[in-house]
Amino acid sequence: MFLIRAFGCAVIAGALFTPLPCAAESAGADNSDSTLELGGALRFNLGWLDYAGPRRWSDVDVELLRIDLRGSHGPLKFSVQHRWYEGFEAVHHAWAGWTLDADRDLRLGIQQVPFGLLPYASQSFWFGSGYYLGLEDDHDLGVVWRDERGDRSWHAGVLLRDEYGTGRRFARYSFDVATTDELPYRQAEHLVLRYARRLTGERWALGWGMSGMLGRVENRDDGQTHGHVAAAVHLEGSASSWTAQLQWAHYDYGVPGERIALAAFEFPFEIASKADVVTANIFRDFNTSRSWFDSLRCYNNLSTTRATGLTRANSWQNVFGCSVGKGPMFTYVDWISGRNMWFVGGPGVGISEPGGDRWRSRLNINLGFYF
Repeated sequence: MFLIRAFGCAVIAGALFTPLPCAAESAGADNSDSTLELGGALRFNLGWLDYAGPRRWSDVDVELLRIDLRGSHGPLKFSVQHRWYEGFEAVHHAWAGWTLDADRDLRLGIQQVPFGLLPYASQSFWFGSGYYLGLEDDHDLGVVWRDERGDRSWHAGVLLRDEYGTGRRFARYSFDVATTDELPYRQAEHLVLRYARRLTGERWALGWGMSGMLGRVENRDDGQTHGHVAAAVHLEGSASSWTAQLQWAHYDYGVPGERIALAAFEFPFEIASKADVVTANIFRDFNTSRSWFDSLRCYNNLSTTRATGLTRANSWQNVFGCSVGKGPMFTYVDWISGRNMWFVGGPGVGISEPGGDRWRSRLNINLGFYF
């Protein structure tokens, strides 16, 4: 943490987040195969919320300040990213690894859990429903082996804890099991296995895969543990400039009752302890060779959490938008609609609460500079 803070202060005082690929030097040693790269991001956010009362436009805020540090020496490599949001800071990832070749490596530390569509089951700034359930872009502490030779890929990992090892810290980036007074659980050990295959033709590509997770959660009051299982099947097809994605995921926390708490971005909230999550995405990448932009992608990300029970209810989220890139600048313009969906004015995900059954919408503009 001290190292990251020190680099952050040095970079801000000088050239903001300038990448620094370099060869490390030491007396009497040949380190020409060593690299060290420093980078980061600064993002601004503006939103219009139809559920925010009379003052629906938010102020333009600094949404994120980010520091990246990565490097390698021969087969050894590492990557660290730390983030500052308004009111709190959080680690995104911090891992060290050993590389067998370009397609195989072993990583130890806080890293992305290889589950479902990778790297994300969405294209928008807002992610899909799975993100808020800990099923998309989740980062935990553990060891993961990656093998992506040929048209097949394997991931196998042992996740020991969430990134902080405690469910009582709500100020975090990834959504993990939270320890609350009513639901005093925390995440414990998990095993994860993912397999995917990709077939390609002259003008098309088709990929499919499956993921499985087996683990446990711990009750912090009495020390008892309960099982946690999750599974996913995904399909991705592309032709010309269009791509479609489908994913079905299921999770089940075997805790008493119908709810469990998760937390991220400083706030705990409740979700259904058992549900199915269905995702359907479509997006198009436009040819920008004759335009001012470097990239232009438009997308629609639809996801729903299907839960049944006395205190459960289905949740919906749809994000329609475009992302635009030009040099170090990257911008998302998203229209988010949600029903019974946390982070779009809802009470949680997959739970039944008064006021959660109406649709709420938000226009979100995120302008970022990446270095």
